[in-house]
Amino acid sequence: MDKILISGLVAVGTVGVKEPERDFPQELLLDIELEYPLAKVGKSDSIEDTISYSFVAKLLRKSVQESNFYTLEALAEHLANEIFEETPADAVRIKIEKANFVSKTSSVGVQIHRQRSI
Repeated sequence: MDKILISGLVAVGTVGVKEPERDFPQELLLDIELEYPLAKVGKSDSIEDTISYSFVAKLLRKSVQESNFYTLEALAEHLANEIFEETPADAVRIKIEKANFVSKTSSVGVQIHRQRSI
């Protein structure tokens, strides 16, 4: 399956279960894979035949900024649904990490994979 990749997207939003992490927006690091056939755009070289990674990046940054979830899991599910509402992607894989959040780790996070409902 063909994929559109966005790696290392920094988005800022409020997510967390307890204080003080709910007191201020945090930087989150996102990796996104969109499954979508790319043969047509490979031949046409036209942006209309693909999914704009710039559009998706802006969509996700805005969605994270406006959200207020307690868990990364709920945020990831919300972002997957936003992608399906706004793009023709067949499937999406989203990884969200918080850097330097848990002692003696470089990051913690979640990853989900969702298929478009038919």
